Amino acid sequence: MGGTVNMAITNVSVVVEFILLGFGDLPNYQGILFSIFLLIYVSILVGNGLIIVITKVDPTLQTPMYFFLRHFSFLEICYTSVTLPRMFKNLLTQKRNISFLECATQLCFFLIWGGTECFLLAVMAYDRYMAICNPLNYPLIMNQKTCVCLVVGSWVSAIPIPIGQTYQIFSLPFCGSNYLNHVFCDIPPLLNLACGDTTVNELYSRAGAFLSAIVPFLMILVSYVQIIVTIQKLPSAIGRKKAFSTCSSHLMVVSLFFGSGIISYFLPNSVKSAGIDKVLSLIYSTVTPMFNPLIYSLRNKDVITALKKFLPK
Repeated sequence: MGGTVNMAITNVSVVVEFILLGFGDLPNYQGILFSIFLLIYVSILVGNGLIIVITKVDPTLQTPMYFFLRHFSFLEICYTSVTLPRMFKNLLTQKRNISFLECATQLCFFLIWGGTECFLLAVMAYDRYMAICNPLNYPLIMNQKTCVCLVVGSWVSAIPIPIGQTYQIFSLPFCGSNYLNHVFCDIPPLLNLACGDTTVNELYSRAGAFLSAIVPFLMILVSYVQIIVTIQKLPSAIGRKKAFSTCSSHLMVVSLFFGSGIISYFLPNSVKSAGIDKVLSLIYSTVTPMFNPLIYSLRNKDVITALKKFLPK
């Protein structure tokens, strides 16, 4: 028994860092990829930053929907800042090594921000449900105190599971290759590098993803079923169109984020390749945060009006 423990400890100490392969198989395109991702990151910072500012300063946007959107935009900046700056370093310097501790820290914060985003999207769906299905009591129920509690609850609820997932994964023995075939530290590629049987760890990972992602997703589905039923009962076609337009942007974001994330985490490794896994992870970690400001602004007359008033200043 003691010998087994000692061997496990020895094996864990073998790997002191990982090599993030990223786009190493495209050596002639490193500069182009760096420019593309830098442009994406700048657009994320500027787009979400503008959403934060205008929903804070414009008097017409002081409603629960834009309060949640402001926090969601701030979360998107945090979410992408966990992975993209490190990706820039790898593309620019070609030094792809990342220490054990740095990898664990990146994974933990990536999971926390991702989980918070799932819960916050569920909160935003609940807000739309209350606004459309219970409009008379909406101002009373969705008051400032309730909104703050829902946002704080989204952040706090997303912390315990990622910490447990990160601890369990980095307690595994990594005694073989340290080449991580991914663009950042994520659960599926890390499990592929672990020694021995990782079945229990994969089950725990899926259970954590279920609680952090599937449960909020189901809450969103339930909310929108109720919303659609209510909209169909509205007597006016104009009223139905207006009610649905307030939800369409949120639905687009939910489809992009949850669609790619669920496929990446729940599709068996035997079905998906490392290339597909990279593409999916880039969609939910990079592409979706880039499109969010466009989706919410181009499809929202109030946001467009606020932008026109703000930008000349």
